[in-house]
Amino acid sequence: MPTEMSLRDHFSEMRSRILRVSIIILIIIVFCITFGFKIYSINLSIINISISLSLPFIYPDPFNNLAIQVTSFMKDSLLPVEVELIQTAPGQAFFAQIYVAALLGIIISIPLLIREIYEFILPAIEEKEKKRINLIKMLISTVSLFITGLIFSYLLVIPFTLEFLYKYGESIGVETFLNINDFITFVLQFLIGFGISFELPLIMYIISLSQIIDRDFWRNNLRYSIIIIVVFGAIITPDGSGVTMWLIAGPMIFLYLIGIFLVELKILKKQV
Repeated sequence: MPTEMSLRDHFSEMRSRILRVSIIILIIIVFCITFGFKIYSINLSIINISISLSLPFIYPDPFNNLAIQVTSFMKDSLLPVEVELIQTAPGQAFFAQIYVAALLGIIISIPLLIREIYEFILPAIEEKEKKRINLIKMLISTVSLFITGLIFSYLLVIPFTLEFLYKYGESIGVETFLNINDFITFVLQFLIGFGISFELPLIMYIISLSQIIDRDFWRNNLRYSIIIIVVFGAIITPDGSGVTMWLIAGPMIFLYLIGIFLVELKILKKQV
């Protein structure tokens, strides 16, 4: 039987777990805005054979830190060539780096976050269901889905959306200057949104394990879930064309169907 805990105990445990994850993320943020990576070439000569190695080194440099390096990479790979990235007030570039460092902190701390979530809901899962769960596989699945969402967003959705919106300005002959804070916020909005949305099948599976919702709930509320997903896609996208909205809503609907399949598969294995 699941372990009984009072509401106060639940809140106390949740607070301590959130605190642990927050401390780790904060440490990563400080690291990302303090240290950077640089490639050094080392030439070795062994028995008249010259070998050249390129190795990354970590060094302290707040003006060329990891967050700045990631931001520069995003600028070069995502922005159309004609768009200029600018700063219109002191401190905007600095806070943009904080946002990027926070994203890196979230991504790097995902394994810890998933472990904390798993251990928090573990008392609500029946003993026979606990034996079916492999924490390593759960971590791998979670990280893989999140990274897949990031890659899908970064390679397909964000470049298409930026180019699509840029064409509006180009069509009336105006120059486009993009504020660095707006650019970083725009990119992080998509990255985090897709990273979390790609976790949908796993979230549905875990909720079903805890017996909070039965398997029929997901199928019976499919139409309402589609409406919620479409509304979510409309909210997270900045334009009203409907094109970019479906770039978010379409994959999420597909992932919801995968979630239903996983829940049904769990029930079938349980009956065997």
